[in-house]
Amino acid sequence: MRQTRYQSIADDLRRRLETGELGASRLLPSESELSAAYAASRVTVRRALELLREEGLVDSRQGFGWFVATDPLRQTLGRLGTIERQLADEGVVSTRRVLDFRFVPAPPRARQVLGTDAVLRVRRLNLADGEPFALVTVWCPEELGAELSRADVERSPFYELLDVPLGGATQTIGAAVASAAEAELLHVKVGSPLLRCERVTRSLDGEPVLLSEHLFPAHLTVFEVDLPHVEASIAPTGLRLVE
Repeated sequence: MRQTRYQSIADDLRRRLETGELGASRLLPSESELSAAYAASRVTVRRALELLREEGLVDSRQGFGWFVATDPLRQTLGRLGTIERQLADEGVVSTRRVLDFRFVPAPPRARQVLGTDAVLRVRRLNLADGEPFALVTVWCPEELGAELSRADVERSPFYELLDVPLGGATQTIGAAVASAAEAELLHVKVGSPLLRCERVTRSLDGEPVLLSEHLFPAHLTVFEVDLPHVEASIAPTGLRLVE
């Protein structure tokens, strides 16, 4: 039986996905780009992509377009720990690339949380099996970070480096969109949805010792919370409206 145009396009896309020619950053070219490349209408290209989606090879999401279908990285919110340790438990190889390491005047949010005028700021890119999945900025009071080096923070998480017993942390998760610089680092399109997590980590005596911001591509990450007790409301604990 003679193949239709969309089936032949799907076959070629499937081959290019299998060889790694497409989807190196998990994102596929846009429908308009594929339409131009195959000299076909966007309707035909979309039918080809939908055929691959039925096979579980690709998926799409508003704001991202089409991307290689993978299981999202799952992070548990019920305990204080590092992203790397959670990924290691799932058999994922995680690495970190330090983009910036310097002592700077504390920005307003860090001054408010940490109560200091000078901080060590570390900006890094976290990778899972070689692919970027988080852009992280950490602010640490200057006196706590004075003995740390760039090599230290590239090798180990702050939790293992600070000479302070750690207590708990408060995490706030919301939505953001990728700037041009963030999109380039995270291999997503400008304006793509991101999950933004702010974490304030405290010492055993309750003093804030770290402020961090984590930006995750929304199609690659999910946060899980165990709710062991049934309450009258099914809203997640801590849910609040932003004014």
